[in-house]
Amino acid sequence: MLILLASLFTEKQISKLKKLGIKSIFDLLLHLPLKYLDKTKVNRIADVALGRSYQIEGKVTYVKTSYQPRKNLIVVIEDETGPLQLRFLNFYSSQIHQFEKDVMVRVYGEINPKSFVTEIIHPEYEILKTNKPLPEHLTPIYPLTSGLGQKSILSFVKRGFDHIAKKNIFPDHFPELNIKRNLPDLMVSLKKLHMPISNQSSDLEAYRKKLVYDELLAHQLFFRGLYHQQKNYVAKSIKFDNDFHEALVSSLGFTLTTHQTNCFNEIMSDLSRSFPMNRLLQGDVGSGKTIVATMAALQAIKNGGQVGFMAPTEILAEQHFIKLKEWLNPLHISVAFLSGSISLAEKKIIYAKLIKGDIDLLVGTHALIQDKVKFKSLALYIIDEQHRFGVEQRLQIRSNNITSTHVEAHQLMMSATPIPRTLSMSYFADMDISTISELPPGRQPIKTKIISDTRRGELLAVIQKHCNEGNQVYWVCPLIEESETLQLETVETTFQQVSNFFQSQKIALIHGRMKQKEKETIMQRFKSGDIHILVATTVIEVGVDVPNATMMIIENAERMGLSQLHQLRGRVGRGSKESTCILLYGKKLTDIAKERLRIIYENTDGFKVSESDLKLRGPGEFLGVRQSGLPSLKIADINKDEEILALAKSDAEYLLKTKHNGIQSHLQRWISNYQEITRT
Repeated sequence: MLILLASLFTEKQISKLKKLGIKSIFDLLLHLPLKYLDKTKVNRIADVALGRSYQIEGKVTYVKTSYQPRKNLIVVIEDETGPLQLRFLNFYSSQIHQFEKDVMVRVYGEINPKSFVTEIIHPEYEILKTNKPLPEHLTPIYPLTSGLGQKSILSFVKRGFDHIAKKNIFPDHFPELNIKRNLPDLMVSLKKLHMPISNQSSDLEAYRKKLVYDELLAHQLFFRGLYHQQKNYVAKSIKFDNDFHEALVSSLGFTLTTHQTNCFNEIMSDLSRSFPMNRLLQGDVGSGKTIVATMAALQAIKNGGQVGFMAPTEILAEQHFIKLKEWLNPLHISVAFLSGSISLAEKKIIYAKLIKGDIDLLVGTHALIQDKVKFKSLALYIIDEQHRFGVEQRLQIRSNNITSTHVEAHQLMMSATPIPRTLSMSYFADMDISTISELPPGRQPIKTKIISDTRRGELLAVIQKHCNEGNQVYWVCPLIEESETLQLETVETTFQQVSNFFQSQKIALIHGRMKQKEKETIMQRFKSGDIHILVATTVIEVGVDVPNATMMIIENAERMGLSQLHQLRGRVGRGSKESTCILLYGKKLTDIAKERLRIIYENTDGFKVSESDLKLRGPGEFLGVRQSGLPSLKIADINKDEEILALAKSDAEYLLKTKHNGIQSHLQRWISNYQEITRT
């Protein structure tokens, strides 16, 4: 049950609470303190230590106000063990009158470690006119917003608890799991975390664990619920044709790795079923995911279906198109290309052929999800670099092509950004995952070097020698302050500088604003060896395959994220030659930039890079969760709470299997809009 704030608070108070992301009573109770102050006891002045915080009671013995050389209000209080000086640098005249001689004062604050006398600067204080009892619990300190102070939020929280106690709401939905996992009651945990008696982290950990468990359980119920729900839909069952498969494999000119074969078998097992596949094929840069997806596409086509193949950028979609035509045209498979930049007349021809079934496989960008794009019988759609598409975009192509008999297409997503284990257990729990974790034979590890921009002269000489030996070079300029215009200026300046220095080499420039044909021509010239040095923006981050390119220079590498650096590095090392990635960095490096460069230097394994990236950025930024529409975590941290995540996953499977009647209520409590997200 979602208890709204209107039942307890005024419109003005609700407006302020919403600034803190609080939309319900349960949200309010999840607004946990950042820390606690211990005002449950009074300390003796003689017992205090420098730099620590204490609560002291004493009688005012001295008051002095001075305005030169700076404004000061000095108040001295004493208990039976000695004096304590209170200093106020900002004060009102009314405060001076509060501190009359012999008045009893209760103060709280940190003992100034830089003072020659025992002193607290700007303490919290109250004048004691009666013997006021001490609080029974620690004082919580909450995250604030304008117009809401600490006392207000604590008052609101207490009001929330009182309301819950009177109405007897927020019961534990799965008390049997509390017993099984040795967890406390939900409301007990919330009360203890808002108003604990002890400040020992070990005392609070059991209560935090309960909230973490309940939240992760809700997430598992949501994602695993989606996983099981997919089995209620109908998809075309695709039967394996070995002759067709062997015709493709024997023409490749290379041998599939064991991992590629295993992943293809997992995909075929899914495709043979009568409900839609929802599988992620992940593998490091250059591990050979595209051919695995192509083998699956071939089987879907052989079974009378069509295939959509979507990539996030035009240049990557073009690369896939060229490669797929090369593999599939000899087998008389019709492959077409669609993007926003092709002419309206060409688009109309593609739309007409697609709806007639004359196109077997359509490769393209976001253009594939437009309403005008209708397949005659879409059996499978493949999405490359799936993390670059939002949830709605990924599902649009399926919803646009559900047949009159309600048959849906199978979905295969690919990612060269390996998914860390904790993410695969949480945010990817609604899908199956296949992993290629070995590179094709003959590939050599890429050497990574980190060089200061001040040594650019030495680097130019190395590149000259490299090109003279018949090798090719990428020179990449990063995105500057999210501005395409600035990026263009930077890459063009770099192009001029590089062209002036390497006058004996053929140099070209490529960036996102060029026309499709122009980009395609440049990439083909680079691939054929006609261009020695390619100066580029990050448009070459994914998908381009040039075996003779053995050196990658990345300008201002400190500005880039770990995954992007790893993706760019993967553009070299595609052949049997030894390859090098050189990271150029500027003068001022932040601590995070230093850490990123250290990680990329020490690790060539994409899974280790992804794990480190997740720890640095957290799942929200790593996945773009806020943009994708998926529920985010308020309490749990999947990096720290992996053990609890494993328990929640196991228990969610049990609850779903037994169709426990508390599932919907638990989801409503933790993910209040779960039904809306599920519909999406």
